[in-house]
Amino acid sequence: MFSKKLKNAPEGYTFDDFLLVPAASSVEPKDVVTKSRVSRNLELNIPIISSAMDTVTEAEMAIALAQEGGMGVIHRNMNIKEQVDEVKKVKRSSDLTIRDVITISPDSSVLESIQIMDEEDVSGLPVVKKGKIVGIISRRDIIPLLNSKDKLMVREIMTEEVVTISESTTPEEALDIAYENKVERLPVVDGDNIVGIVTIRDIIERKKYPYASRDSNGRFLVGAAAGPFDLERAMALDDAGVDVIAVDCAHAHNLNVVQFVGELKDNIEADLIVGNIATKKAAEDLLAREVDGLKVGIGGGSICTTRIIAGVGVPQLTAISKAADAAQDYEIPVIGDGGLRYSGDVAKAIAVGADCVMLGNLLAGTHEAPGEVVIMNGRKFKQYRGMGSLGAMTGGIGAGTDRYFQEVKGPMKHAKLVPEGVEGVTPFKGYASEVLFQLIGGLKASMGYCGAQNINAMQNDTTLVRITSSGITESHPHDMLITNESPNYPTTRLM
Repeated sequence: MFSKKLKNAPEGYTFDDFLLVPAASSVEPKDVVTKSRVSRNLELNIPIISSAMDTVTEAEMAIALAQEGGMGVIHRNMNIKEQVDEVKKVKRSSDLTIRDVITISPDSSVLESIQIMDEEDVSGLPVVKKGKIVGIISRRDIIPLLNSKDKLMVREIMTEEVVTISESTTPEEALDIAYENKVERLPVVDGDNIVGIVTIRDIIERKKYPYASRDSNGRFLVGAAAGPFDLERAMALDDAGVDVIAVDCAHAHNLNVVQFVGELKDNIEADLIVGNIATKKAAEDLLAREVDGLKVGIGGGSICTTRIIAGVGVPQLTAISKAADAAQDYEIPVIGDGGLRYSGDVAKAIAVGADCVMLGNLLAGTHEAPGEVVIMNGRKFKQYRGMGSLGAMTGGIGAGTDRYFQEVKGPMKHAKLVPEGVEGVTPFKGYASEVLFQLIGGLKASMGYCGAQNINAMQNDTTLVRITSSGITESHPHDMLITNESPNYPTTRLM
């Protein structure tokens, strides 16, 4: 009986075990389409989301990902209000209409208007009386007044003929109206009542990111993590306008988690991604609960020790392919989470069924990742730790011991935890946009080699070849000393 466990055990494969086979191709990398779904109802322009880790994703990283066409997932090692605020920061950053408009009364003094402009760092103020806009005052109106400005009231120098727009005005229409009337800001009105303001600067800023991932209101897409049983957090995030809630759990095939998924679905409007899992049966049980996406990967992350401490896991390509076999019948996206080191790994994950990948290590260490840059031996680094590490499990309000189904009370609680991750540093990598450019560039190159015009073709029309350890050695640069480091192939890797 026991010997059969060994004899009948299937083989498990990961990224270094395979290469994609080049095919006859008329596809140029510049022409491929990298759009893919991250959940049942949401599509991204690049198949990349960031990990819900406290050294990877807060608002700044989520904004950077959304600008490039991906999506960030805000971590939960903070209290509910703090996490909600992070989500709102992402949504506000891309809202063309500024809702919290700073206004002034026509009966205020010009000196008061100058003081408000200086304090709020704005160059103009709508003039409002009883909720209705009656004029606008800007620094250009004030500059010619010289010393007389301390005697004047706002109503005496404001521009009374205000050019306004409605909420239905498109960014292109708003830009045309602003140029035509030579104004820098356009109050947004509902009837005569002001509800917001749009500036030319914000319109031009939006045009810089034509492939950004946005919701139906033009705001950036953003996800956030919630505990496997934390309904209060999930509902608060949903009320804040989050697009995706990701159940943050080391083993989502825990039957209590599977059962609770139904309650989560009943109480939120956002799409629900559940993970992590590593088997086809886990995928089937969660799909039966009508989840909107599956997150696959147990123990493959660079900072994860689950496979060593618990002796549990499935090599990542095998895990992704098994989950994708189940998910394709339900048309539900699969997200490969963990183990990715190079852009070629992204391509391989997609080839075996992943619709998107979730990145931790590859984005940790970027400018947008939380944490300070430190210098060690003349090189720049940033902190990076697993969410199963002792520091992550004990640090911060909302620290996720429930992620690993552990609960410890009282002092010295760290002594009663069994960590499944480590803490350390990762080399500073520059801006997230630069990392994403290299990753997507590598993916596009792979799609060109394989003749895959889009992600669907990459999943269904590609073949792989299994390689040996000698093939792995041959695949990497060898028999030479690299003198110039490539941005997508660092010569110094931390063990």
